[in-house]
Amino acid sequence: MERIDPQAVQRILQSLKEQDVYISLEMTTGAYAAHSDSTKFTASTFMKNGRFRFSQGSISGSGPYRIGLQTDTGWVYAEGLTHWEQSEQDRLIAAGHDGEGKLIVGLLVGREPF
Repeated sequence: MERIDPQAVQRILQSLKEQDVYISLEMTTGAYAAHSDSTKFTASTFMKNGRFRFSQGSISGSGPYRIGLQTDTGWVYAEGLTHWEQSEQDRLIAAGHDGEGKLIVGLLVGREPF
């Protein structure tokens, strides 16, 4: 994965808007590592392959970034994103890593399920 290029991410979001896409979203404050440090407070969110259609998609911030997708009934967003990857299948894969390189948040958007 590379550091986020906001202009490139925005172009991908524009190419995916107004069509059915699959979204996977994960956030964790350390749920995977809680077994090694019981003093850590853990929280997590996980959604895989929710199907949405968004009318507006945007990236904001100066790093870490926030990506928001406006649907007909509300918003889906992920904040704290630092890295991204674009695959040849019109997918956006974005992730946020902490100072130790551990995954904190992941957002995947694409035309096919993940």
